[in-house]
Amino acid sequence: MTGLVIKNTGSHYIVLTEDGVERPCLAKGNLRLRGIRSTNPIVVGDHVIIEQSKGQADEEAHYICDILPRRNYIIRRAANLSKESHILAANLDASFLVCTVVAPETSTTFIDRFLATAEAYRVPTELVFNKIDLYTPEDTAYMHGLIELYTQIGYPCHKVSATTGEGISELTQRLSGQITLFSGHSGVGKSTLINRLIPGAELRTGNISLAHFKGMHTTTFSQMLPLPHSDGYLIDTPGIKGFGTLEMRGQEVSHYFPELFRISESCRFNNCTHTHEPGCAVREALEQGSIAPSRYASYLGILEDEEGNKYRPEYK
Repeated sequence: MTGLVIKNTGSHYIVLTEDGVERPCLAKGNLRLRGIRSTNPIVVGDHVIIEQSKGQADEEAHYICDILPRRNYIIRRAANLSKESHILAANLDASFLVCTVVAPETSTTFIDRFLATAEAYRVPTELVFNKIDLYTPEDTAYMHGLIELYTQIGYPCHKVSATTGEGISELTQRLSGQITLFSGHSGVGKSTLINRLIPGAELRTGNISLAHFKGMHTTTFSQMLPLPHSDGYLIDTPGIKGFGTLEMRGQEVSHYFPELFRISESCRFNNCTHTHEPGCAVREALEQGSIAPSRYASYLGILEDEEGNKYRPEYK
C-alpha cells in the first residue's frame, strides 16, 4: 500500500494512504540501515510504501518499508555532525521563506543560504516579509530595499501581517493548488501566519525571548496542513536558527546565485571562482554595483563552508 507522509514527530509518522485513511506508522528497521546519512530519513511530503505488521491482531500496526523517489527536497547541514543532513520536506511545488526585519531579524546570509539550497534542489522559492505592522519607517525602508533586491534577481516577495491580516488574501491566492513548505527562523510569526491562512489549524505560538531577542520554538514536528477552499497544502516545520549548506561543490556554488551565474558567462575563464581571477565579470559587476555586496558575501561564505566542511549554528 502506498501513501503520503503528512506528519513526522521524529520516530512516528502519520501516512495518508491511497484509500484516504490516515494511518500511524513506524519506520521498518532495515530502512534505517540503508546508509541514509540524515537525522530524518523519512520526511513530510515523502511518498512511501507501507505494510501491515504480521503476526499481530492490531490492524493499525503499519510500517514504512520503502521511500519512493523524490522529485525534489530542501536539505541543510545537520547540527549533529554525526549525521550529514537534515531534510525539511520533500516533493514540493514551492517553498516560502518567512522573514522579519526586526523581532527577530532575518539576515541576508540566512536568506541567501536558503535560496541557494532551493536552487540546488530545484524548488521555486518566494519570500514572505511578516510583522510589517511593527516596522518603523526605517525598518520599512530597509525591507523595501530587500524586496527590490530579491525581486530583481527573480524571487517574488510578499508583505504581510499575521496580526492585522494585511496581505493575507493575496498570499492565499498564491498558495492555491500547490504543496508549499513554510520555513524560517523561530519567532518570525510562521505559526501565527499559518493560523491566519488556515483557520482552525490552532498551531501553538510563542513569545520572543527577551534574553536573546530570538524566537522561542513552538512547532516541534513537521506536518502537512490542507488549505481551506483549495486543493493546496502547507508544510509547517520547526523554526531553524542556522542554515548550513550541503553537497555544494566549489565550482557549482555560483550556479545557485542566478545573477552571478548569468554574469559569469562573460568571465575570461570557464572555471572562474570569482574570487581572484583576472577578467572576472562577476567582480567587475560587483565593483559597478550590479551585484549586491550582501549576495557576494553570502557566495563567499558558502565557498568557505564547502572548503572547511563547517556548520554555523547562527548567522548575524
